[in-house]
Amino acid sequence: MAIPQHTIDQILDRTDIVDLIGQRVKLKKSGRTYSGCCPFHQEKSPSFHVYRDKQYYHCFGCQANGNAIRFLMDIDSRNFVDVMKDLASQTGIELPKDNQNTKKLVYKREAKKTTPTVSDVSTPSSETVIPPQTSQHFDPFEEFQNQDDPFLNFESSAFLTEDVVQDGNLFDLLESIAQFYEQQLPKSQTAQKYFKQRGLTDQTLQFWRLGYAPDDWQHLEKAFPQDIEGLKLLGLIRTSDSGRDFDLLRDRVIFPIRDNKGRVVGFGGRALNDDIKPKYINSPDSEIFHKNQLLYGLYEGRKQKAQDWLMVEGYMDVIALQQYGIYGAVATLGTASNTEHLNILFKQNHRITIAFDGDMAGQKAARRTLEIALPLLNDGRELKFFVLPNHHDPDSLIRREGVENFQKLLKDAPLLSDFIFAYISQNHNIATPEGKSQVMAELRQLTELLPKVGSYRYLLQQFFKEKLGFNRKWQPHANNDASLSFSTKIDAEEYAIAILIHHPYLYIHFEPLRALIPQDLLLFKILNTFNHIFENLPDDPEQAKYYVLGACASYHYDLHRILLQSNVSDYTTSPEKVEKLAQDFSIKLQYDFLTLKMRSKKFTSIAEMTNLKHQLYEMDKKRSLTLIEE
Repeated sequence: MAIPQHTIDQILDRTDIVDLIGQRVKLKKSGRTYSGCCPFHQEKSPSFHVYRDKQYYHCFGCQANGNAIRFLMDIDSRNFVDVMKDLASQTGIELPKDNQNTKKLVYKREAKKTTPTVSDVSTPSSETVIPPQTSQHFDPFEEFQNQDDPFLNFESSAFLTEDVVQDGNLFDLLESIAQFYEQQLPKSQTAQKYFKQRGLTDQTLQFWRLGYAPDDWQHLEKAFPQDIEGLKLLGLIRTSDSGRDFDLLRDRVIFPIRDNKGRVVGFGGRALNDDIKPKYINSPDSEIFHKNQLLYGLYEGRKQKAQDWLMVEGYMDVIALQQYGIYGAVATLGTASNTEHLNILFKQNHRITIAFDGDMAGQKAARRTLEIALPLLNDGRELKFFVLPNHHDPDSLIRREGVENFQKLLKDAPLLSDFIFAYISQNHNIATPEGKSQVMAELRQLTELLPKVGSYRYLLQQFFKEKLGFNRKWQPHANNDASLSFSTKIDAEEYAIAILIHHPYLYIHFEPLRALIPQDLLLFKILNTFNHIFENLPDDPEQAKYYVLGACASYHYDLHRILLQSNVSDYTTSPEKVEKLAQDFSIKLQYDFLTLKMRSKKFTSIAEMTNLKHQLYEMDKKRSLTLIEE
C-alpha cells in the first residue's frame, strides 16, 4: 500500500506524540519538553526527551529519534503500513485502499495530434520559463518540497513532440500552470497596473509567484492540450450546460496557493473589473486541494521564520504585510475560519491574533470565531483580537499608519478577556442590575465553551464578575496579636493547603498523606486534585499557582479564607526554607493521622496493627528532628 505524503502529514498533525509515547514511557514535564527513561536502552537517569511542538523524540543516550510513526515501528518491531493503519484509525483519517488515493493523483495524458494555434495566448517556451529561485544560503524548507521534478519546460510537457505519452501527475501539472500564469503577467498591462496600484514591488511579485489568467475562454485547453483530464480533475476547466468546456479563471490576477511543503495545490483569482462577480474565485476542492485545511501564507511565513501569527481576511493583506516586513500573516481561502485553521496556527505559536473589521459584519465574524476558538484555549494559549478601523483592512491601514504605528496597534490589540467583555457589554447598560444580569448570562454562555481542565475558565469567570462588581470580597478584621504566629489563626492542615497553593511543586512532600487522611477533609480533596493535575503543571511558578486555583475552583471560598489568614510568604523567604517547612508539616501531619488511626483501634488484622505501629515509630523518629512545635 502506497500512502501519499499529504496523508502521512495529516495523520502526524492529528497525533499527539506526548500522549502516544506516554502510554509506553513514564514521562515528566521538564521545561518545554517531556523526559523519561529511554525504552530503547537501559538507563537510570532520564535522557529520553519528547518535544510536543515539534512532534519529535530524541534520546541523548542511544541517539534514538524520530516521529510517532518511527517510535511505534521501533518499540513494537512493526512495519510501516501496520503502524499507519493503527494511527489512521485513532485519528479518524482514511487510508488509501489498493493504492486508489495515489492513483487519483495521476491522470491520462492525451496523445498529441497537432500543435495547437493559440491566437491570443503565446505558446510558452523553454526560454521564457521562470527558473526556480536559487539562494546561496541553506533553506531548511527545501526538504519539504515536492520530490517529483516539476515540469520546467513546457515543450517537454504540454507540447510533447514525441508519440510516447506518459501519465500525468496533478502536482506537476499545477506547477506548470503556475509558471504559465507567471509568464502571462508581463503581457497584460491591466494586470501589471493593478499590482502597481497596490504598491507591490517586482521582488514581491516574484516571491509570491503572482500571475495573470488571460481573457480567453479556453486558454488552458490551448496551452495544455494533452492535459484536459487533469485540468478537469483540478476544476480549472468546467463544462457548461450546453456541453462546452471553459476555463474557471479568466481575466484575473492569479495568486498561487501553496501547501506546507511549498507545492502549488490551487489558485485564487481576483477579477480586474470590479463589476464582475464574484470578485474572488478559488480553485474548487480536489484530491490535493482542501480549503478547510490550508492557510494562504503559512508556508511563506514559516520560510521567513515568523514568530507572531496574524490571521487576516484576504490575499493582498498577507502580501502587503510581508512586503512591509511583518511576517506571519495568513488568510483563509474564501471560507470562514474553523477549528482546523486555528489549530494549525496554535502549532506555530501559543499566541495568535485575529484581525476583524470594525463594522457589523466584522463583529459577527468575531462572534463566530469566538465560539470556534474558546474550546481550543487550553492553559498557556493566548488569543488576541485586532479590531480594524472602519473602512480599513491591514493593507490600507499599514499604508496610512506606517510600519511602526501599525506594529504598535497590533501589539496593543486586546486580549480575549477584554475583547469579550467589551463586545458583550456594548449592547447593555451595565449600570443597572438588569443590564448586568443580561451581560453575565451571555458571558456565562461563552465561558462554558472553554475547556473544563485548567485554570483559564475559572480565571475568566472571576475577571468578568469583578468587572461587573459581583466580587465584593469579605475582608476579615485584622488580629494584630495573632499576626506573628500562623498557629493561632489556622491549623496545620490548612497551613499545608496554603503551602500547596503558593508552591504547587511541593506536592511531592504531601502526597503520602493521601493514604492516611479521611476523604471528607478538605486537605484530602485538595491532594486528590493535585494527584490528577500534577503532571500538567506549568513551569512558571505564577502560572502554576493560577492553574491550581482553577482546578480547585470548587473550594474557592475555603481557599480564599485560608490564603488570607495563613501569611505563608512571611515564612517562605527562600526555596530552601519553604521546602524544609513543607517536609516538616508533612511529617507532623502523617504522625498525627497515624496516631488517630492507632487510637481508633479499627484494624482488620494483627499484621495491619503491627505495620501501623512500625510506621508510627519511624514517623516519630523523623518528627523528633523537625522544627515544628506540637
